[in-house]
Amino acid sequence: MSRKIIVAGGGHGGIAVASILSRNGYDVTVYEKNSRENMGYDWTDIFDPKALAKADIPMPDNSLFEYKENMTFYSPNEKTPIKQQVPEAELEIKMERKDIYNLLIDTAEKNGVEFVYNCNIERAIIEDNRVVGINTSMGQAYGDLIIDACGCESPVRISLPEEFGIEKHPAKNEKFYVYRAFYNKANEKPVEDKYKVCLLPEGELGIGWVATENEYTDLLIGRFEPFDMAEVERTAEYFRSRNESLGTKVVRGGQFVEIPVRQSLSLMVANGYAAIGDSAFMTVPIIGSGIANSLRVAPLLAKAIMDDRSETYTAEALWQYQYKFYKNLGAGLAPLAAVKLLLTKITPEQLDYIFEKGILTWKEMTITADTTSITDFVHPALDMPKRAVSIVKDKDLLKKMLKVGADIGKIMALCIALPKEYNKEKVKHWAEKYNKIFK
Repeated sequence: MSRKIIVAGGGHGGIAVASILSRNGYDVTVYEKNSRENMGYDWTDIFDPKALAKADIPMPDNSLFEYKENMTFYSPNEKTPIKQQVPEAELEIKMERKDIYNLLIDTAEKNGVEFVYNCNIERAIIEDNRVVGINTSMGQAYGDLIIDACGCESPVRISLPEEFGIEKHPAKNEKFYVYRAFYNKANEKPVEDKYKVCLLPEGELGIGWVATENEYTDLLIGRFEPFDMAEVERTAEYFRSRNESLGTKVVRGGQFVEIPVRQSLSLMVANGYAAIGDSAFMTVPIIGSGIANSLRVAPLLAKAIMDDRSETYTAEALWQYQYKFYKNLGAGLAPLAAVKLLLTKITPEQLDYIFEKGILTWKEMTITADTTSITDFVHPALDMPKRAVSIVKDKDLLKKMLKVGADIGKIMALCIALPKEYNKEKVKHWAEKYNKIFK
């Protein structure tokens, strides 16, 4: 075998691992459907800057980012807002998506990575129970290892044989359909809550945010079911009636995207294949942020590849990547997926009750891209007995919370039991038990 690595798709984690491998002597090519100038959506994004150092990516120039404002969360009746108080050490940065890509691509190119743009990836090429390449709009491309960074509905992952045991699609309530646009500011009045996040707005299963910036007002609408522009306009009017700064003209963005909000893949490696980033569902399940996690994971995948002295890149060799991912991140993210499922089951009235009775506080709502564990979300406090009494008074809410608590316990125990060494039958059995909890 040799050291020819193909990265399918220009996901953040894929580019980061490509950069590390190329710097260490591997022949790495990234195939991407977009043109170079169209990499990244026409909007800003928020992520933990400490993740850049993990992937050996330099910090951007200070002129290219600013620190994020604290968010204020609202339940459906909007009567009892909860404002974050993010510690200074955990502050995220807000940066243009295109500038993030410029930083990653420039670093990768300096390290010798080759990029092929305007190339649609169609499916994986399989030979002898192994991924050996990808079919693209430019023809077939073969490599010794295919790193899947194609995103939530990756055509590479979807085309893998059933016997690989790798999930193809997110299930119901495991994917977020998002519309985001920057509108003109309707006025220059001061805004008390610059970053408003509304949970279950109008009783709909989803979220919305209105962020009032200096030059525009940022509107995001997220649902667990697809929706169209007619619904965007109707929902925008709803938010406009409650936010005087939200204008009617779209000045930037205006795109629909799909984001995984679920537990990470139970199996993310196979012979000649490894998934990373959104292709492996590595987002923080509660908020859908995945940039930081994909960057944190890049060196783990790179190390597993470089440690394979046989250069055969089998599932056995790549398993150390998955094992270390779960020990470092996945075991913390999976219980958060159970919390997210709870949020899909409670009623708007119950969510109002949770806010009004202080069952959730600013500590729990200080959720950031650096939230990688259930322990970051649940904070013991002196008023816990009082909160518990409030929960007990709503029998249906209590039942739902006890169920999610039991699931979290099962998930944590199962993640501890993840096989350290690859054995096909043991790994398959573990994955089946893991997936069953979330069904």
